[in-house]
Amino acid sequence: MDLKKFVKEKAIEVGLDIIGFCSAEPFYEIKEYLTFRKQKGYMAEFEQEDIKLRIDPKEIMPSANTIIAAGLSYNVDFKNSIDVKSIFKGRLSKSSWGIDYHNVLYRKLELLVDYIKEIKDDVECKIFVDTGSLVDKEIAKRAGIGWYGKNCLIINDEYGSFIFIGYIITNLKIEADSESISKCGDCRLCLDACPTRALEDAYVLNPKRCISYLTQTKEKIPYELRDKMNNKIYGCDTCQLVCPKNKNVKKGRTKEFIPKITNGYLDIVEIFNLSNKEFKKKYGHMTGSWRGKNILKRNCIIALGNLRDKRAIELLNKSLEDSSLMIREYSAWALMKIDRKIGNRILLSHLEKEKSKEVKQEIYNLIEYFDSQ
Repeated sequence: MDLKKFVKEKAIEVGLDIIGFCSAEPFYEIKEYLTFRKQKGYMAEFEQEDIKLRIDPKEIMPSANTIIAAGLSYNVDFKNSIDVKSIFKGRLSKSSWGIDYHNVLYRKLELLVDYIKEIKDDVECKIFVDTGSLVDKEIAKRAGIGWYGKNCLIINDEYGSFIFIGYIITNLKIEADSESISKCGDCRLCLDACPTRALEDAYVLNPKRCISYLTQTKEKIPYELRDKMNNKIYGCDTCQLVCPKNKNVKKGRTKEFIPKITNGYLDIVEIFNLSNKEFKKKYGHMTGSWRGKNILKRNCIIALGNLRDKRAIELLNKSLEDSSLMIREYSAWALMKIDRKIGNRILLSHLEKEKSKEVKQEIYNLIEYFDSQ
């Protein structure tokens, strides 16, 4: 039996869009770059710090011989729309439109492993969907399912860059595919379009400035970067939307990624009013929900500040009483962003009853910051 052909056929059968194979040899070629990122402080808070675990598959599975890389397009055929009468809407990136891709892609890889185990008794397999320590983009590149764009995303010739990546480490010996090579040429549209200049150069990303990262981090977001986030509540598609390689590409066929509940947006006022239990019930299926309601609520507050509509002042004034210090601090920022005079008056009045020293200091910092603008 042609094992490679069998796996490729079953991959399509279980609903995967792209499949490729590479060796499980260490990724020594990226060791220097990972060290550079660590030294520059570019590592995200949810990244594995041990570089050895990031480059050597055998640290994860000693018997590893092959890595099966899979891609699943989330560029589904759907046009979102927004009610212009209700501006209090927060934008979700395509990656968070439907059901959490971790679950969708993992299940498809599980089905593929089940098929493999039917014909191979002694097979060992470990599945990873954005949960392993290895650099999944390097696996995708080596396995030939895509190449690095200058925006540091993997681009597939058929589906573009709107793809999720998962992989299976296995002891099976399967012929490897050819590694992909970048096809960006002289194009630099993504670099010029990045709102925060997180793309410092071609193939060089500072994640601490990337809006996609900012919408997920628990670290304090600098004022100047909040200004660039617009009304983005989770993720950022800017560098992908301007990319020529995403024009006229093949659409994804995974119906779970159609945003039936959100239409691609979150109702900001609703997020303010939902309890944690209600939030989980309605939005727990969504990729962005993993960070919890409060982080998304914080992002909604930033969106309100950037929308600068005075109708949001009452809502933000109420959120100054929130039990979360973070929510109170960001609400204070949004009030000042919308209207300095009104915000100043509200915050000075709030100082009389604010018990947190941290929040008080933040309010003083905000007043000084906006007065200097």
